[in-house]
Amino acid sequence: MLRINRDIVVDEDDLDIAFVRASGPGGQNVNKLSTAAQLRYDITRANLAPDVLERFARIAGQRLTKDGIVVIHAQRFRTQERNRQDAIDRLTEMLREASVRPTPRRATKPTYGSKQRRLEGKKRRASIKSMRGSKRFDD
Repeated sequence: MLRINRDIVVDEDDLDIAFVRASGPGGQNVNKLSTAAQLRYDITRANLAPDVLERFARIAGQRLTKDGIVVIHAQRFRTQERNRQDAIDRLTEMLREASVRPTPRRATKPTYGSKQRRLEGKKRRASIKSMRGSKRFDD
């Protein structure tokens, strides 16, 4: 059991981890060994609150398939165990981030002083720009 926070617990049996060949440079090692970990987690079977599930789907982005399965590909390290742990860590971090409710934005009005400072700055800038023009002599 992976404890994400006090409300969210993920059963390790729900995680499907397969090892595939990693891409990129690495010489003979990358061609012989399957060290990259591919973690699959079905969010339709997860017992998450609806708001957490929605935020998790938004955080997952491209990693979420149409069937509701999150696929995390970890190939940062040279060993299977470290890549496996990296994939699990990335999943737990995504779930932690999804479990935090965003604070609602409170609309505020600008203060009288800030309005005055903004208008004063605009006047100052306008006078500077008006002085740049070519001088006209009315003869």
